[in-house]
Amino acid sequence: MNKLTTKAFVKVNNFLENMVKGYVKNERGSQSLEWIGIAAIIVILTGVISTAMKDTSFGDTFVGKLEGFLGKIGGGE
Repeated sequence: MNKLTTKAFVKVNNFLENMVKGYVKNERGSQSLEWIGIAAIIVILTGVISTAMKDTSFGDTFVGKLEGFLGKIGGGE
């Protein structure tokens, strides 16, 4: 009985390890999600700063420069 239990444990353990390894190694798209997160933060910060400094020349200048910078990164300009 002890050998049968050990064999069953080894089979189940190997199956579970192989299943988990497949999920852990599948990291495709994670870098894309990181870039999307960074872009979202930049958009949010731009919105907050432009709202806070809406009627000042510094705010307009800052937003214009930031939009130009982001346009160059994304290929918009």
